Amino acid sequence: MSTVGLVIAVIFFLAGLAGTILPILPGAPLLLAGMVIYGLFTGFAKLNLLFFVGQALLVALTFAVDYLASAWGVARHGGSRLAIWGGAIGLLIGAFFAPAGIILGPFAGAFLGELVASRRSVHSLRVGVGSLIGFFGGTLVKLALEIGMVIWFFAAIF
Repeated sequence: MSTVGLVIAVIFFLAGLAGTILPILPGAPLLLAGMVIYGLFTGFAKLNLLFFVGQALLVALTFAVDYLASAWGVARHGGSRLAIWGGAIGLLIGAFFAPAGIILGPFAGAFLGELVASRRSVHSLRVGVGSLIGFFGGTLVKLALEIGMVIWFFAAIF
């Protein structure tokens, strides 16, 4: 049974890692789901509560990275608080229009927020691009966190 659980977990891991790059799938939650499924197949023999609390915290961190990376990109490129909020709202609204909305939502939100705040379109465009840079940087950080989650899983079971 543990082999079946491991195969299913690996499928979830691959889908989760793909979801980090192709934002139509929820990356980190799929990784955690794969770990839980493996645990169910093995009676949680090698995965304890501390392991799952740590993994859940890493999942929460990946969600925080989405917001923080975009906010950092906006702020780094001279964006106002309104642009940062616009990027965050754009991320939330864009999630309903995945996959393109997850990329374009923060850009549009930061651009529009900065346009309202500064009324300078060139500057607003630069701030919007900053949100994209933050998004892609955040994607790399999330990917690193998720690879760490998978490594921790395999270290725990072997």
